[in-house]
Amino acid sequence: MGANLFWVWMVLLAVGVMLIAFGGKRDDGTHASSIEWGYLAILGGAFGLLSDHMSFTAVMLLVVVVTGGVWLFDKLVLAKRRQPGVVVPHYIDFPRGFFPVIAVVFLLRAFVVEPFQIPSSSMRPGLVVGDFILVNKFGYGLRVPVLNKVFVPVGTVEHGDVVVFTYPENEKVSFIKRAIGLPGDTVEYRNKQLSVNGKPLPRLSVGEHSYLEQGLMLVQNQRYTETLGKVSYDTLVIPEAPVYNPAGVRSFALRENCEYRDDGFSCKVPQGHYFMMGDNRDNSEDSRYWGFVEDRLLVGKAFLIWLNLGDFSRIGKSIH
Repeated sequence: MGANLFWVWMVLLAVGVMLIAFGGKRDDGTHASSIEWGYLAILGGAFGLLSDHMSFTAVMLLVVVVTGGVWLFDKLVLAKRRQPGVVVPHYIDFPRGFFPVIAVVFLLRAFVVEPFQIPSSSMRPGLVVGDFILVNKFGYGLRVPVLNKVFVPVGTVEHGDVVVFTYPENEKVSFIKRAIGLPGDTVEYRNKQLSVNGKPLPRLSVGEHSYLEQGLMLVQNQRYTETLGKVSYDTLVIPEAPVYNPAGVRSFALRENCEYRDDGFSCKVPQGHYFMMGDNRDNSEDSRYWGFVEDRLLVGKAFLIWLNLGDFSRIGKSIH
């Protein structure tokens, strides 16, 4: 977290405390609306500060536990002692009021669907910067929040799935790539030709494709339609660019499963891991560089673009 953001969250907390402290009551004895805004400010500030040390899911779980604890304590203990007509203290009233809403949002995000925003061009041409997408959270099994361990097996990753996962080098960050290699597969990429288990993936040239990177630099590519398993999708390639940048390859776990040469590389995917690549092959940081994705890092399968403020025509497009 940058220093500026830290102080934004601190100011939000301070404003929240002041709104609560000086909020007072209305003439009828009920709490002033400024107190509710104060609690919302504290909630926002706490989310911001904690998110620098915990995942968003962990922060939400903590808030659910705290507000749920207040709700339960009031229901089982305080409500029975409270005299009729007595105004519920604001430190009980507002947390217990927040609990049902936060709990529903948490359950939906944890087990049903979660929104994400596309931050880079690594999945062009299918996904572009500014796309807001929805991710199926149960397609790869219902998972224990935070621990991300499967407790109800539902489905598994398939070749060609567009997968959101936690970045192996920084588990506070989410990445989106295409699943190229499943456990036990051998993935090979030489001279811009991708092969899985010794079989080159069929691809058809569909002409040139260009886009503006960050609105400043025009990037020229060749566009191909590639088929992996049951899925066909478009990829971008810069013919003159190298297959990978040797300087960018890290000393990742299980790197001994990979062999790098001047014309490309070959990797044997370990059990419980996946090999991910971006569709924008020459502008993607992926498993070529930072290695395999463990099953415990999977978030879900991307399936829909639900918003793009810069291009409304993209809304409602399915992801494949």
